[in-house]
Amino acid sequence: MMAGAAEDMRELFGAAVRAALDAWPALQIAVENGFGGVHSQEKAEWLGGAVEDYFIANADLELEEVEDFLGELMTTEFDTVVEDGSLPQVSEQLQTMFYHFQKGDGAALQELASHINEKMCKVTATPVKTARETDVDEDEVDSVEEMEVTSTNDGAMMDGICPQPQPPEPDSQTIKEEDIVEDGWTIVRRKK
Repeated sequence: MMAGAAEDMRELFGAAVRAALDAWPALQIAVENGFGGVHSQEKAEWLGGAVEDYFIANADLELEEVEDFLGELMTTEFDTVVEDGSLPQVSEQLQTMFYHFQKGDGAALQELASHINEKMCKVTATPVKTARETDVDEDEVDSVEEMEVTSTNDGAMMDGICPQPQPPEPDSQTIKEEDIVEDGWTIVRRKK
């Protein structure tokens, strides 16, 4: 491959990697909510280059190695543990892109990147308030903040990258506000 063609392929690969990472809901939420600190956006941009360099430096990566690398970066840089099942999907996409890069198939890389950009979702996360939060001081409770995630998508879902949230099914064991006793105990009632 000539030097100019190799540089063009590297640029295409980098653009495809960034498209895949930009479309990743876990990363979108981390950046949007500043999980990486005040420089979350810069870290997300750096992440694209770091992933690109990782693939270039390690030509024969296994899927698990890519997952571990992405997971470690998300944990280290964004203090985020990705447990939504998206790590294998994003890792597989990146491996497919690298395969096309190694073959010199620029058309396939462009197609993958444009397909991802067409199907990209906008993801937002909002804190979920519980009935007890209004009655209890934060100093008294050690808790993990829960977030409700919603995604919007102009097109159809692509390989599970942008799953639409399903409405929760009604649960017969739902705890009612009156079942929470003053000292924090919960009354459990039998099914009828």
